[in-house]
Amino acid sequence: MKILVVGGGGREHAIIKALKQNPEVTGIVALPGNAGIAADAECVPVKATDIDGIVDYVKSHPVDFAVVAPDDPLALGCVDRLHALGVKCFGPDAKAARIEASKVFAKDLMKKYGIPTAAYETFDDAGRALDYVKTCPIPVVVKADGLALGKGVTICFTRDEADSAVRAAMLDGAFGASGSRVVIEEYLEGPEVSVLAFTDGHVVKPMVSSMDHKRVGDGDVGPNTGGMGTIAPNPCYTPQVAERCMREIFLPTVAAMNAEGCPFKGCLYFGLMVTKDGPKVIEYNCRFGDPETQVVLPLLKSDLLTVMMAVEDETLADTPVEFAEGTACCVMLASGGYPGKYDKGKVIDLGNAEAMAEIFHSGTGRSDKGQLVTAGGRVLGVCCTADNLQTAIERAYRAAAEVRWEGMIYRKDIGKRALGILADSF
Repeated sequence: MKILVVGGGGREHAIIKALKQNPEVTGIVALPGNAGIAADAECVPVKATDIDGIVDYVKSHPVDFAVVAPDDPLALGCVDRLHALGVKCFGPDAKAARIEASKVFAKDLMKKYGIPTAAYETFDDAGRALDYVKTCPIPVVVKADGLALGKGVTICFTRDEADSAVRAAMLDGAFGASGSRVVIEEYLEGPEVSVLAFTDGHVVKPMVSSMDHKRVGDGDVGPNTGGMGTIAPNPCYTPQVAERCMREIFLPTVAAMNAEGCPFKGCLYFGLMVTKDGPKVIEYNCRFGDPETQVVLPLLKSDLLTVMMAVEDETLADTPVEFAEGTACCVMLASGGYPGKYDKGKVIDLGNAEAMAEIFHSGTGRSDKGQLVTAGGRVLGVCCTADNLQTAIERAYRAAAEVRWEGMIYRKDIGKRALGILADSF
């Protein structure tokens, strides 16, 4: 089988490495891929958002199955277009992808169908939004309605911060058209949990839970990023919490999408907060998370392609989805200045890291001299698995210490909070 993977980051690299394990896979093409993915797949320089270019490529280079991984091409209808060519795909169509592409759609869906989430108001007029934050309960969360590379959410602990967040999104265009509408919602307290789940629109099979670290600095300080590291499983996601999530959130969400005429097939990401009143939804994503995928897929025992095909064929109920008992830790190595302005083209020295860990390339390229160089904000994900979390973390950091380039940054406390939770549970 020849497989097409749309995307070019660490998530796609993890997916491709997992797909390669199926002996029936004869080749994988990544559009556009990156320098690291090129070691595992053929990379073709077609942007993930160039839907016409993707369609043209598939017309002249037939594939047996396609995986559309990033949010933008899903929201732009890439799966719809590929289905029209007769190509089987993993990923939701554009109507279903609205669950991530529009925060307003997602919040209204949860309100209508009684799915637990934070109280909220939506605004498409900046003046009304600014008036609202003068009197609303503080702290509060301001969210751009549309896709914003994981950076469209601002937690505001003062009214001045809330005022600035609204102005940045709605008046200053910090998130482009995605910020023309905002959701202003109640600030929830409790540990966060990420759960990716396979669903074919009928059944839901959750993957191992994970804990993301969004802030750029140690101790969860600084601006939000696309994710500076992850661990799996998340110790806050107990069997009791998992049972409530399945009953109160996962199955009702899939049923709600069906009822709205936009059944969801693919990977549905649940960003959860475990509050004193039970688990609540912070956000949905319509695809594998990044970097959650980099710790979840290395623990997957079942064959990924088999599961993905079962999602497309709506036979997931009859397909085992099993995970190893171990743990995983992924440390993201980033360019200095990220998530703000950063330089590209810095030469990367991997040292002995590849012998010590699984290295997922997020933002890498090649120089004119063929050297591996930085080409993004988040550059590499260094992932290790082990029987216990402490060992997985230690292994990941030993491997991360092998890597060098000018200006490289990374958090030194990935998994620290989870270790504290585990210690308190004994």
